[in-house]
Amino acid sequence: MLSPLLSLLDARSRQVLDSLKNVHVEDQLSEFANLCKPSRIVVLGESKQDIHFIRGLAKVRHEETKLKIRGHTVHFDGYNDLARDVGSTKVLATPEIKLSKRINSIDRDKGLSEILGLLSGSMTGREMLVKFYCLGPTNSNFSLCAMQVSDSAYVMHSEDLLYRQGYEQFKKLNGSNQFFSFLHSTGELDGRNTTKNYGKRRIYVDLLANRVYSVNNQYAGNSVGLKKLALRLAISKANHEGWLAEHMLVAGVHPPGKERVTYFVGAYPSACGKTSTAMIPGNTIVGDDIAYLRIDRGKKCRAVNIEHGIFGIIQDVNAQDDPLIYKALTTPRELIFSNVLVSDRTPYWLGMGRDDIPERGFNFSGNWRKGKRDNDDAEVPYAHPNARYTMRLSELDNVDPKYDDGKGVVVTGVLYGGRDSDTNPPISEALDWDHGVYLGATLESETTAAIIGKTGIRRHDPMANIDFVVIPLGKYLENHFKFGHRLKNKPRVFATNYFLKREGKYTNSKLDKKVWILWAEGRIHGDYDAIRTPLGYLPKYEDLKGLFHEIFNKEYSKDEYDFEFNVRISKYLEKIGRMETAFEGENYIPEKFWKVLRNQKKELIQIGQSAGVDSLSPDFFSRKE
Repeated sequence: MLSPLLSLLDARSRQVLDSLKNVHVEDQLSEFANLCKPSRIVVLGESKQDIHFIRGLAKVRHEETKLKIRGHTVHFDGYNDLARDVGSTKVLATPEIKLSKRINSIDRDKGLSEILGLLSGSMTGREMLVKFYCLGPTNSNFSLCAMQVSDSAYVMHSEDLLYRQGYEQFKKLNGSNQFFSFLHSTGELDGRNTTKNYGKRRIYVDLLANRVYSVNNQYAGNSVGLKKLALRLAISKANHEGWLAEHMLVAGVHPPGKERVTYFVGAYPSACGKTSTAMIPGNTIVGDDIAYLRIDRGKKCRAVNIEHGIFGIIQDVNAQDDPLIYKALTTPRELIFSNVLVSDRTPYWLGMGRDDIPERGFNFSGNWRKGKRDNDDAEVPYAHPNARYTMRLSELDNVDPKYDDGKGVVVTGVLYGGRDSDTNPPISEALDWDHGVYLGATLESETTAAIIGKTGIRRHDPMANIDFVVIPLGKYLENHFKFGHRLKNKPRVFATNYFLKREGKYTNSKLDKKVWILWAEGRIHGDYDAIRTPLGYLPKYEDLKGLFHEIFNKEYSKDEYDFEFNVRISKYLEKIGRMETAFEGENYIPEKFWKVLRNQKKELIQIGQSAGVDSLSPDFFSRKE
């Protein structure tokens, strides 16, 4: 039965809700309304009228402001609400729920009491907005339904850009409760219309109810439920059903002069080159952030992008390094900037390649001038390092024709990439599937501004997914091992590192990643031989030299090759030591993982002792063959 509070629905909202014929949706909305106490409830379908309503409401409420270029708006989060808050994001746990030791958790009863207390009355005097979305293509084996409830029009507008409309998909549930739910409130707002009580920011994940509660925040990574919050729920579901929900790009690689497309998925921690890998010129993008992977009847791996848009880091996006994204950001289309500098209704961001950055304007700190300092006496940059843009994939010139294909794309390559200045080569290929899972499990990255906390710290991030793995890490890895062995033809797995340094400078430009990925694509099709090392298969110099000349008309020297692809034995043994420490603290780590680690460690020690040097060029291993 509908709560009396649902009498706050207008006639159209009541009609939209009634047409779903889903008592579980009605019961949840009744519960949320009684909790948050809104003055009005607006339930929206997927019509153009409904989408236009949200877009306009975001501007009327001043959650977004129009910019000079048609369709562009800007949104500002609070000064202390500019990245994913890992510390305040917790899984509601019971004794029966087993989690990785690195996942933040809180007793379910205690956590519910806290979060519901913070949400109580949080929408007093405001509208409660309700919308329905689909994770993955609609009418597909991949489709998952999700309901977002929020008092923020910005959150809803972001989701309209990022996800497929799901109202009609909800009707196909035939009244079942098989959907995810997300309840969000910005909480009390200050004079700048930003969250005031950020110290009480909470994002709690309820696996038992397939819900996420979020309060006292506006940054999309904490407030847009269907993004990383839904990923946590999907990981739990996937690992109980035998498929994979991953923090991965999906892209089609098109080698020049060849009539073929090869689809890759790739996991990269934030700010480690994921979006730019998905957007390499000449290739096509299916998605840049989250993928679902399933095995089809022919035992092939298929993947979809669960999203329909991009929430990308804008720092260092410029006309030279990222021409396709830069073009999209500087031409008319529906697009939301966040936490950039605005002057004369024009956005400016760090690393955009312009010399005429204004010395005054408005940014995430409020009114800004060059030299402004915050309460800690730190200089406030003109734009935040984690400033973002939100837009539809369909706006991009390089969107893949299959980006919305309900069957997904057949995946034959997997990429794992971190941010590492001194150890890993730019590209290597796993020796086999088990070694590939090991490469993903041991992924490390130097931290960036995308996560609250210190930057530049080497962080272990298995599959770039550790913040979201809400099951025991050992079970998560075991499911990866099993998934690959169920396939008729396993994808080849590659490790990338775009951040190797020499004398403090990066050894490659951002564009060079195209060469590494084309080499990986060629390996899948047997175009190139490779050199076996304990780290995996490494490219031969002549092949890379040829690719650099073909793609960039650029000379790639043997000295560059030797430095970049040297096997740094002590550095790898140090990494293995870190991995031993990290995984010894986890339960149920598969024996396959330890077998790969032990074999690599033994081989590195033996080779180092016999060679008598610490750093070995690929030529050493080539001669051994």
